[in-house]
Amino acid sequence: MAFDAALASAEKTAATPTKWRRFKVDLWATDLNTTEIGILQHTQHEAASDQFTKDMEIIGQIRDGKERSGIVAYRKELWKDGEGMKRRLVLKLFSEGMHWRGTMELLMGRSLQLSIGAKGVPVTAYSMNLARQDQLIQLERSAQKWPLFPEKFSFFIETSKGPRFYRLRRNVFAIGADYSLYNDRGRKIGSLDHRVINLGGSWMVKLDASESYAKLETVLQMFCTMLRFNGAARRHVRRELEQVHLGKSARALDKQERDLYLNPRRRR
Repeated sequence: MAFDAALASAEKTAATPTKWRRFKVDLWATDLNTTEIGILQHTQHEAASDQFTKDMEIIGQIRDGKERSGIVAYRKELWKDGEGMKRRLVLKLFSEGMHWRGTMELLMGRSLQLSIGAKGVPVTAYSMNLARQDQLIQLERSAQKWPLFPEKFSFFIETSKGPRFYRLRRNVFAIGADYSLYNDRGRKIGSLDHRVINLGGSWMVKLDASESYAKLETVLQMFCTMLRFNGAARRHVRRELEQVHLGKSARALDKQERDLYLNPRRRR
């Protein structure tokens, strides 16, 4: 009897369809878009959020069904005109009303450290600062990368139930930059489907609804935005690593990056 009841319960669980949480990260091919037209609109964005600095360029949006729920931008001058270790990728996520929701930035010091440890394999490291959260989330590319092997990233999020660890793995048999999301038990809980027909880059994100929560969704939205610059960021780290080995590197980090490495327990 007990065995039959357990079997029936297992069959019922197996038959329960998975509920999915879906959203789209839609990046534009050019800087010309309906969200930011002209100096006046840019000034309005600056007034709405002090995180929207003068060098910010809007590059895409987050769509939740038919509604736009977010806007993504990056610090164009810092990435396009920066040099050496001070050239960094800084992405920012805003709500539809231009309220800041999060920042993702390339850490050149940490990236070079990991790349030296990996004997020259470019290992990019990012820090994420989310609105109203105490944790700085660290997302890093795996140093275990050989030709023809899939790219992997990992991160963890501190929750009320303790830390939750995640791994993003690029799909091997895919035309675009498709990734699968795994939890710390090795279970696939989501997918990032790259729509290559969109010249700017577009990802349809699908998450197991039982595993989804706001912080995880924000991390994935910013990760998809980063993928537009993924190859360029790796090449930048590789070039700087070569300059370090040759003794030609200007050994100076951006001040805002240096602040992220400061000892929180230091005497003030």
